[in-house]
Parts: sequence; structure tokens; C-alpha cells
Amino acid sequence: MIKKIGLISDTHSYWDNKFKKYFKYCDEIWHAGDIGHINIADKLNKIAPLRGVYGNVDDNTLRQEFAKELEIRHGNLKIYMTHIGGSPLSYNNYCKSKLSKLKPQIFICGHSHICKIIYDKKFKLLYINPGASGITGFHQVRTIIRFDLLTDNIKNLEVIELGLRM
Repeated sequence: MIKKIGLISDTHSYWDNKFKKYFKYCDEIWHAGDIGHINIADKLNKIAPLRGVYGNVDDNTLRQEFAKELEIRHGNLKIYMTHIGGSPLSYNNYCKSKLSKLKPQIFICGHSHICKIIYDKKFKLLYINPGASGITGFHQVRTIIRFDLLTDNIKNLEVIELGLRM
């Protein structure tokens, strides 16, 4: 069973019609936090079913709609997502504990505004941060990610540059 996933983070209330263009054939969209406003979640959910976590800038409305963290199972894969996680070699203590306990094959987080995909040998997982797709922050280029989720791994992972932050 293959699912096409659109991965986004750190929209900070910013909508770009390119989201529709790049996510229109996705089976699901995953948001790794800092959505910013519920209308962003509503618009994404109209493109494809939305799963996500809240981030540090998200208000009570978003915190009631989304959890702090998600554990996703697809076939034999375990995926763990939260907004603030750090990165390989510098995960925060909470994430280190969760990664040790859950042993996911994929770890997704946002917050840093830095698009990064790297295999973490210590935790034996694929680390994915889609960067930031909004215009708030220090990043220069806005990014999102798409990939195919298979029973045992992911394929066709692509980073999509949406343009400059402005």
C-alpha cells in the first residue's frame, strides 16, 4: 500500500497557492507544527486529509485540534512527529527519550526552519525536517517535501523550493 505524503512545517499563518499545486495528488498532508492560524489547516485539509502537530506559535484553537506529537504507523513503519525536536547529535532530552522508547524508522520535526534530511546512525532512523514554508523567520528559501510512503520505507523523496522568503 503506497501513500503519497506532502510534508510541510512552519507556515506561520502564511498561505501560498503553490501548496495546492504540489500537494494536489497527495493522499495526506502532514504539518510539523507552527501552523499559525486554523484557516491554514482548513485550506490544507481541503487539498488532502491533514495530520499534524502544534508548534510553539500555535494558539489554543490549534492546540485543541492537533496534538503535541504523533505516532504514525504505516505497514511496518513507525513514524514519530513533533514540532521541536532538535536534530541528529543535538536532540532535546525529551526527544532522545521518545526516540529510544519508540524506536521509529522515521522522525519528523520542524521548528528550526532548516530543511534537512539525514540518516541518524545512532537512533537508526531517517530524520526529516521540511524547513519552513512561511515568510516569518530567518530562512532564505521556503521549502516543502513530498514522498511516497511504502510498507517498509519511503521512496521518491523530493524537496520542493517554493521561492525566497521575501
